[in-house]
Amino acid sequence: MSKRIYIDLLHKLEVDHELQGSQRTTAREVLGLTLYILAQGGSIRLEKERFQHSTETISRYFSKGLTSLLLLSAEVIKPMDPQFREIPAEIRSDARYMPFFKDCVGAIDGTHVDARIPVEDQVRYIGRHGTTTQNVMAVCDFNMCFTFALAGWEGTAHDSRIFARALRDNRLNFPHPPQGTQINIFKII
Repeated sequence: MSKRIYIDLLHKLEVDHELQGSQRTTAREVLGLTLYILAQGGSIRLEKERFQHSTETISRYFSKGLTSLLLLSAEVIKPMDPQFREIPAEIRSDARYMPFFKDCVGAIDGTHVDARIPVEDQVRYIGRHGTTTQNVMAVCDFNMCFTFALAGWEGTAHDSRIFARALRDNRLNFPHPPQGTQINIFKII
């Protein structure tokens, strides 16, 4: 990440998403340690040496940084047109798709991402290849922009279970099409 992007991200998180430091730690350091742990897959225990803070302090600031990033993600990962009024040009201009996909709002798929899981929870997260993974569901629009993402499900969770939870739980802000629109789900293998 370039210095300019880091500074812009820091400013955005401080102003709009309540990222703060303390008397002894700046917001810049909170964001730095949060991004470092996320990027390196490091543990809080290992990072206490790098950042010269106690495990409890690193844990507290990582939590604050992660909370701010999650608030930002809710602002960024969403449909451009939440009412889905426009038919995407890719469908509207192609006679092969227009009559069949005129109400299509995007594509949904799941993927497995390697995960570091505490030993006592690992069994649930072991995927079909024998490694610990999280099942992540993502939705994209026709401009290839993410409009929804849901991570953290154990590797053994089926895609349909994750999708059903996203539809039912209003706190997840799944981008529902307007009332009266028929929902058709196609799984492409």
